Amino acid sequence: MSESTSGVRTRPVGDHSHDDKADIRDQLDFSGAHWRGDDNDGSAGGRVEMTQILHTDGITYTCLRHGGDPHGPVLVFTPGEWDAFVAGAKDGEFDRPF
Repeated sequence: MSESTSGVRTRPVGDHSHDDKADIRDQLDFSGAHWRGDDNDGSAGGRVEMTQILHTDGITYTCLRHGGDPHGPVLVFTPGEWDAFVAGAKDGEFDRPF
């Protein structure tokens, strides 16, 4: 998303041109996916769930969804993107600033 110097969004709302996995997501077969989440959080509907799906391109994608909305949007990560995310989490990149 680009921003003007005033900090206002310049890309129209609903413009998904930044979604580099749209084509891949539509080709992934989630019907047999085993979605996993933290069963100890006490609120299955509020948890993040993940699965890994092998695509016909030979790449296994890591996918995340909201457990309370199993038919909602799915985030798709390449192996390199997932590795970078996990490394950042381990390094404290996503820790709260306070």
